[in-house]
Amino acid sequence: MADDDSDQDGTREAGRGAAPRHSRRLSDKILIAFHHACDQGDYEVAEQLLRILEMMLTRRPVSPDTNRRRNMESLVAAHERLWHLRHPDTNIS
Repeated sequence: MADDDSDQDGTREAGRGAAPRHSRRLSDKILIAFHHACDQGDYEVAEQLLRILEMMLTRRPVSPDTNRRRNMESLVAAHERLWHLRHPDTNIS
């Protein structure tokens, strides 16, 4: 495919000056990877991804983020999911 200038995550080559086709943030991609690792039962990888996500969301932001509350809620929910997956006998309905 000669006209396919995209890499694996769907963004165009930086040298071309074209805007990315997907505007999903890196933190969103890491959260998706976290859930995928949980779905696969790879809790060690899920935990590492969660640590990276937490580091990204808790460091001092370069610009004000209007979605900070939603991001933190997603982080808490991810921690809860991993805890429940690792402690299935304590799940309460």
